[in-house]
Amino acid sequence: MRRHELTDEQWTKLEPLIPSGRGQPSVRGNRNFVNAVVWIAKTGAPWRDLPARFGSWKTIYNRFREWAMTDRWLDIFNALALNDDDIAGIVDASIVRAHQDSAGGSSGPKKTP
Repeated sequence: MRRHELTDEQWTKLEPLIPSGRGQPSVRGNRNFVNAVVWIAKTGAPWRDLPARFGSWKTIYNRFREWAMTDRWLDIFNALALNDDDIAGIVDASIVRAHQDSAGGSSGPKKTP
């Protein structure tokens, strides 16, 4: 597994949520497509800079765009989202003091001419 790709555990959760496509099935598979989108999201690179191991950037972009326009990504994100029971919170009663200049001082923020 490479740095910007899904783990086997993540893919196991995600795979059932991937809709069966109409038309020709992907030659490289759905996991490769999702890994390509994850790579773009994590690196912030332009689509044209997508590594060749993922396939044609244009094909992946077109599929990404189709999923975005049909809210498939939203459905996947909602299905995988953590709810309040899945995350823990810590309550801390400590006080952090900031220097008066950090809030703009006693006269408020300075006005620029």
